[in-house]
Amino acid sequence: MTSLHEPLTLPCGQVLPNRIMKAALSEALADKTNAPDERLERLYTSWSEGGYGLVITGNVMVDRTQLGEPGNVVIEDERDLDALSRWAKATKDGGIPIWVQLNHPGRQSNPLALGHKPVAPSAIPLNLPGSPTPRELTSVEIEDIIERFATAAAVCEAAGFDGVQIHGAHGYLVAQFLSPLSNQRHDEWGGDPERRMRFLIEVVRRIRSRVSPAFALGLKLNSADFQRGGFTEDESRGVLAALAGECLDLIEVSGGSYEAPAMMGKAADSTRAREAYFLEYARTVRGVVGDVPLAVTGGFRSRAGMEDAVSNGECDVIGLGRPTATTTDAATAILTGRTDTLKVHQIRAGMRRVLGRFVDLKSLDGILELSWHADQLHRVGAGLAPDLNRGRIATTVAMVRRNGATSFGRKRGL
Repeated sequence: MTSLHEPLTLPCGQVLPNRIMKAALSEALADKTNAPDERLERLYTSWSEGGYGLVITGNVMVDRTQLGEPGNVVIEDERDLDALSRWAKATKDGGIPIWVQLNHPGRQSNPLALGHKPVAPSAIPLNLPGSPTPRELTSVEIEDIIERFATAAAVCEAAGFDGVQIHGAHGYLVAQFLSPLSNQRHDEWGGDPERRMRFLIEVVRRIRSRVSPAFALGLKLNSADFQRGGFTEDESRGVLAALAGECLDLIEVSGGSYEAPAMMGKAADSTRAREAYFLEYARTVRGVVGDVPLAVTGGFRSRAGMEDAVSNGECDVIGLGRPTATTTDAATAILTGRTDTLKVHQIRAGMRRVLGRFVDLKSLDGILELSWHADQLHRVGAGLAPDLNRGRIATTVAMVRRNGATSFGRKRGL
């Protein structure tokens, strides 16, 4: 029976010292040029002392004209190589491997960026109030984005990171290509499940061709997007089957999008029969992914639940996201027995009867909760302790300031 304390050797030969992973959380802590600075170094130094077997960064974008939010780190070339190297070193000095999560927002780009035109597989807006209609990508532009992922991965290796993770979940561009709701193309990039998955497969192959065999390549993939007519579990298993021979080192299972935020614990009751939201799905793909290890993120809170999942072989790695924002040494807390259950901090929108007439409250709560946890990351990055009493008004004001105030002016170099 596998223990949480046991090391895990990945297909590339990299060894994770234990089975608890700090999953990606979008920090939005880059400087004005979208480069990492001392705040990220301070935050990741804290996580490097937290006992994790693997640390994955938050959203790092591959195109500075397409940001998920202001404050995203962007990697297009080696211009910020020194700063990236310091960021990697902040975690590796603690003996923990660190991977960069590479992402493109597609239509899920910063909603408060005035005059910004997002791009997507098809000209279909998010099903959220005020979402702009994106422009459909051309084939040439799609090829350019694939190359951007590969270039960013090569820069990450040069900077000293141990691997990269492709963000293929939560409604971002890769997930948009996979879903029939957002990809309604009828060319080589869409029209049936095989063509919809082509973008992801090409990104995987291009990255692997540009990095060394010892550099890890992971993927975060939705089990489903939990929307009628959208990306299903059967389609997700089909994607994993197609990727089984593509030299992946770790597949992280998640689910949902900002339209249907299952990743925030807002999934239907049927998906929460057990502590982890996506564990049931992970069990069904064991035979599909071959020897590629599986990580499951979303819902794990108790040591008993984590131990059961790993010892029973349902997954190889436990991903912890939001708990690490307020308990930066969450892995140590679990592995040493300091705590049996990690604390959950939830925040909900006010004036629910009024707002419920105009917006999906589950989506609004999910976005507000993400912002609350982002506030905690900013505090740690500033050298402060998390503020567990932070309220929804302060959270909302910070969210608008963070996403809106820096978007009004034209950025240099755009």
